[in-house]
Amino acid sequence: MTNQDIEIGRKNAIISYITIFGVIIAYYLNNENKSDFASFHIRQSLGLWLTFFALGYIVGSFDNWLVTSSFYLFFVILFIYGFSNAVARKKQIVPLVGAFYQKIFANLGN
Repeated sequence: MTNQDIEIGRKNAIISYITIFGVIIAYYLNNENKSDFASFHIRQSLGLWLTFFALGYIVGSFDNWLVTSSFYLFFVILFIYGFSNAVARKKQIVPLVGAFYQKIFANLGN
């Protein structure tokens, strides 16, 4: 991955972490100018958003503020980690689940 590839895909990588709509927008913007860096972060953020919504539905059924706040705190930390890596031009997976996201979304953005 070259510095030119990072600069081309940096904007799309950052956009992908801003809501689920950001992932969709970044995906279509990345189709115009393919960037491996942007594709990597799009896969990471898509996995985070889908997991957040799937588990959020389950966690929402608990009537306990400790469970709910822990869930939100966990995902806020993961999103900040991914977002800060995109801003810092780093290609690092999100802890715990990032490698899984790269594997299941392997043909997304290639």
